[in-house]
Amino acid sequence: MLDALLEWDRQTLIYLNNLGIEQYDGFWSAVTNITTWIPLYIIFFVLLYLKHPKKEAFIKALMTLFTLGLILVTMQITKESVARLRPNNDVEINTMIRILKHPANYSFFSGHASTSFGLTAIIVLFLRKRIKWVWIFFIWPALFAFSRIYVGVHYPVDIIVGAFVGLLYALLFYQLYSQVIAPKIQ
Repeated sequence: MLDALLEWDRQTLIYLNNLGIEQYDGFWSAVTNITTWIPLYIIFFVLLYLKHPKKEAFIKALMTLFTLGLILVTMQITKESVARLRPNNDVEINTMIRILKHPANYSFFSGHASTSFGLTAIIVLFLRKRIKWVWIFFIWPALFAFSRIYVGVHYPVDIIVGAFVGLLYALLFYQLYSQVIAPKIQ
């Protein structure tokens, strides 16, 4: 079963990665760069402060940062424990894909997918009752996560698990806030 999943993962990566067109390499390289998204991070926190009283916004910002921190710790422990080579570093596959980035650390699970989905999910949960269009923010993690396949540094399973982990932590911290913290600050 695991072998079949890993084979599907490799074949799907090869297929998706090879859909890439050289003319779009610059776009996807920019999308995959974390600094490209700094203005969006700023917008997230500005919206928290604009749509909530100061104390509540501060606590929600802290919860968002705690979510992000726990995701990063979990991701790093998992990467070191699983030690799955990135496709760009795997000699069995790296000649069959287009590689635009060359990170040397491990692949499973995607930190880009987990942090972007986690950060977006908790912000959306905090703002969904105050901003109807806030769900559009999920375009960011979808693009961000797909860019990792496009540039040849993650397998699809890395992305799927990363997104799931990010969403799970966002839901857990949102529930912690809603059930434990919010009743005490109101």
